[in-house]
Amino acid sequence: MSPRQIREIIASRKDVRMKATEARLLDFLKRSQQFVIPIYQRTYSWTEQQCRQLWDDIIRAGKRDDISAHFIGSVVYIEQGLYQVSGISPLLVIDGQQRLTTAMLLIEALSRHLGEDEVFDGFSAMKLRNYYLLNPYESGEKGFKLLLTETDKDSLLALIKQRPMPENYSHRIMENFTFFDEQITKLGDDLIPLCRGLAKLLIVDVALNRGQDNPQLIFESMNSTGKALSQADLVRNFILMGLEPEHQTRLYEDHWRPMEVAFGQQGYSEYFDSFMRHYLTVKTGEIPRTDEVYEAFKLHARSQSVAEKGVDRLVEDIHIYAEYYCAMALGKEIDKSLATAFQDLRELKVDVAYPFLLALYHDYKNSDLSHEDFLSIIRLIESYVFRRAVCAIPTNSLNKTFATFYKVINKEKYLESIQVHFLNLPSYRRFPNDDEFKRELKVRDLYNFRSRSYWLRRLENDKRRERVEEFTIEHIMPQNENLSAKWREELGSDWQRIHKELLHTLGNLTLTRYNSRYSDRPFAEKRDIEDGFKHSRFI
Repeated sequence: MSPRQIREIIASRKDVRMKATEARLLDFLKRSQQFVIPIYQRTYSWTEQQCRQLWDDIIRAGKRDDISAHFIGSVVYIEQGLYQVSGISPLLVIDGQQRLTTAMLLIEALSRHLGEDEVFDGFSAMKLRNYYLLNPYESGEKGFKLLLTETDKDSLLALIKQRPMPENYSHRIMENFTFFDEQITKLGDDLIPLCRGLAKLLIVDVALNRGQDNPQLIFESMNSTGKALSQADLVRNFILMGLEPEHQTRLYEDHWRPMEVAFGQQGYSEYFDSFMRHYLTVKTGEIPRTDEVYEAFKLHARSQSVAEKGVDRLVEDIHIYAEYYCAMALGKEIDKSLATAFQDLRELKVDVAYPFLLALYHDYKNSDLSHEDFLSIIRLIESYVFRRAVCAIPTNSLNKTFATFYKVINKEKYLESIQVHFLNLPSYRRFPNDDEFKRELKVRDLYNFRSRSYWLRRLENDKRRERVEEFTIEHIMPQNENLSAKWREELGSDWQRIHKELLHTLGNLTLTRYNSRYSDRPFAEKRDIEDGFKHSRFI
């Protein structure tokens, strides 16, 4: 968004009294004592691509006299009783964390390439650090201009203090600092364009008045046209932003932070949105669109049945189901038989079944479903999805099938009721019977199947499982359409048709550790050589 667009958003809101002014980023940082990222904000998440874009913009602005300023976005904050930056109170950042953090990583990297002499007005190692990174006359955490949340905070402080990174450090912070450091190194002694470009960076300084402005409304307005937060980030902010600080901290430390840790830095950004979508499907019986999870969550949270129980119960419930999801989707299950079954589902990519599985897992944990029956149902779901895939039945109905499945369960006859329902599914939702499955399995192109290692491992008869990751797919009859004379002789006069029809079918595929050794050899040689087919457990 441009400064004008931001001012238009502010002007359009009749329910806020905030004040917005344009400011040079470095001036803004210099006169601000400290920024604090509230616990409900997402962790630092800018990628190298975004850092590279900022870098390119800064260098371009620094090299061109016709560019007087480069706008990088807004910084929205709130301070008790004040409109603009002044005094010593920390500023709670509502929006702009990513820009502030990235700018400080760049400034820290630049400071390490400068000496005490100024290469450009105001640009020396000491001035960069004391103006924009540190509060030199303060001690402890008050001595830093920016305090992030949890792991991010410790990583940034260690970086600025030039101390070893903590054990569980923020990979994003370290990677982006390294990127800037490498780019500055490439500039050599020509640091003037970088310094000039940094001095030209412009923000919109948006100060909220506590008690009069609604941070949640402003947050949603600013992010509706800027770089979108994830749906899960919006959900977390919605839950925590309006609470008193002590309440925020308790819910975050007791529930939200443990979820972030369970998912992991990478897993949280990749999977938490999906989890929230599955969670809402379980709770509401409806499947929200991927870009409407936040709106669906607000409706759920404001519903009478949920609102009456309070926000603490809601967050606790999300935490419970997040643990189920991590067990199934992220390999955190400790029960060996269930862990193996969940691994098979992950290989088969059965994401559409997770809402149903979450509900089953809840019953399992509450002793409404036995371990044996739970395992049988998981295997039944696996069979249902795999058979349909082999029989080339369209998958677009699966999400609705599983979303409503839980409603038909008779908990007095848990497993039996699910088996009956599977068998009664009609038409395109059907559970393929043995005859249909066997017929299609013989002729289907399984080499290009979405999870071919999965089905080869699951269909082989050896009960001593081997690590399929160590194997490759081998065509018994070679893929090379220019078959050798020996192969053509063995296939007969109609060898071209046979080769085309049977090449990628089940009977011509196996797993091996020795793919390159087999090459295009005749069948007898492939069978009889050392470690050949006759020694394989997969044939």
